[in-house]
Amino acid sequence: MSEIQNKVVIITGASSGLGEATAHRLAASGAKLMLAARREDRLKDLVAAIEKTGGTVAYRVTDIADRAQVQALADATLETYGRIDVLVNNAGLMPLSPLDQIKVDEWDQMIDVNIKGVLYGIAAVIPTMRQQKSGHVINLSSVAGHKVFPAAAVYCATKYAVRAISEGLRLESNGEIRSTNISPGAVATELTSTITHGDTASGVDKLYSVAIDADAIARAIAYAIEQPGDVDVNEMIIRPTRQEL
Repeated sequence: MSEIQNKVVIITGASSGLGEATAHRLAASGAKLMLAARREDRLKDLVAAIEKTGGTVAYRVTDIADRAQVQALADATLETYGRIDVLVNNAGLMPLSPLDQIKVDEWDQMIDVNIKGVLYGIAAVIPTMRQQKSGHVINLSSVAGHKVFPAAAVYCATKYAVRAISEGLRLESNGEIRSTNISPGAVATELTSTITHGDTASGVDKLYSVAIDADAIARAIAYAIEQPGDVDVNEMIIRPTRQEL
């Protein structure tokens, strides 16, 4: 039996891209899912698709930049399934632009979603995981959390922060909570659609011409979860073979 079987997994940003692909893959392996995103119509469609194949799934509309909503997500998961085994902190934004464009509203969005959203997720599940004396937090960082590049200073800062948070959680785990940081390169998702600076968007489109399918990351997430409880996969960087950055 797979280590994923019957594990209760919360996935944020589940309405598209990596979250959606991960939901399909984990459901097929027997996980019990709680899906979170802002777009309820997308969540309903995904739940219907998973249920059609026999999967166990529920959803809750959640803005991860709102701590109360994230706590309500964790509470709903406990009410539905009685435990929380895995949190996949997947939701994120990437509105890249040079600093001199002074897109402060976009900087604030990235900080609120990419950093605070990750922390709110951890805050919401860690008491339960401590009580269970087991749990697994999987954070989605980026290759931008390993290398800074032009027009991405703030985005890179948020993804470096995710790596730091992941490592801090590992160090404080007391052997109870597994911590995995996954850093994707170019993946075919909606992430690039938030870029409002024209020249930056053109450059990113060129980079993403070699993008890999979202299921490549879903497979990595499944790999980390399906390891025995005494094995903690801490860090993975996953790029297209042809990607230089």
